[in-house]
Amino acid sequence: MEYEVRFYFPTAKLERLIEKLKTIPELFMQSRCYEKTTQFDHPNSEMSFYSKEIDGRFRVRVTKNDEISKCKISWKKRCPKTKATDVNQEEEVEVTIKYDEYDNLMFLINNVLKMKNIESYERYRTIFTNDEIEISVDEYPFGVALEVENKSNSKEPQEVVRKWVKILGLDISKAYRLSWDDKYSQLCKSQNIKPYKHVTFDLPMPQIRE
Repeated sequence: MEYEVRFYFPTAKLERLIEKLKTIPELFMQSRCYEKTTQFDHPNSEMSFYSKEIDGRFRVRVTKNDEISKCKISWKKRCPKTKATDVNQEEEVEVTIKYDEYDNLMFLINNVLKMKNIESYERYRTIFTNDEIEISVDEYPFGVALEVENKSNSKEPQEVVRKWVKILGLDISKAYRLSWDDKYSQLCKSQNIKPYKHVTFDLPMPQIRE
């Protein structure tokens, strides 16, 4: 089970967020990475992952910078009781594969399993971590997300998340409870901007505002 919360900010606040996290001595900063995530749906519409009953995301993600190149398949599903508390509870299963097998994986998904390519997005991710927490700063084409996720195996996970949200000076009641694609769709609708299936930095995008 995964326990996390997520906050969104205007892109203009990116540098301020990074600098604030750098001042916390308990955190180790990892190198900034480029990520591309593609999300697929079940080939049978009656078993759609996007239905209210399932509400899950099947994802293929590549992550790379000058030092690393990796790929993983993941399944993420919101738990029915996730809104019972102020911390998201989600089922997450991940499988890591070799980066150079990415093309073969996509061939199997698209041409053999016939899964539906629903959407994709680009982002840059910088991770700050220690034994109990992982804090990710995600640069999307439409704004910045800050994700606070429990990594402790010995402490109460929701309390770990609340502790670090407090350290960061954030109000947990203002966390965004839905997925990135929900946020993007809401922004497009509110700002009257055409939504794209593939969200990339070279396309006209809505922007998170104060």
